[in-house]
Amino acid sequence: MPDSLTIAKTCAQCAEDIQAEEIVVLDLRGVSSIADYFVICTATSVPHLKAVHRDIREKTEEILGEKPRSSEGDPASLWMVLDYVDVVVHLFHSEIRNLYSLEDLWSDAPRVPLDFSTPPPAQK
Repeated sequence: MPDSLTIAKTCAQCAEDIQAEEIVVLDLRGVSSIADYFVICTATSVPHLKAVHRDIREKTEEILGEKPRSSEGDPASLWMVLDYVDVVVHLFHSEIRNLYSLEDLWSDAPRVPLDFSTPPPAQK
C-alpha cells in the first residue's frame, strides 16, 4: 500500500502528463486533520477538466492500485474533487481557482517540491 506522499506525487504527475497547470501539493500534516496532502491544479477548459479528472483517476489506479474513496463535483461546476482519504485532489477550471484561493486559505501548509522529470516509483 503506497503512502500518502506517493499518492499525492502520483496524482500531481498524472495531472502534469495531461498538461494541467499550476500544480501544487500542500503538506497538511500537522496543520489539519482533513488530509495529509492537497493536490491543487488548473484545467484550461471544461473538456480539459474532464480529461484531467479521468487521467488522474485511471492512471493512479493503474500505477498504484489506488482508487479514490469518492469523487465530487462535475465539470459544469468548474471544480472537481478526488478523495483518496489522506490525499484530496482539487481540480479547478482557471476561472474559478482564484475565487477559492486554497493556497491562501492553507498558507501555513508547506509546499511539497515537485520534480516532473522523475516519476514517482510504481508500487502496485
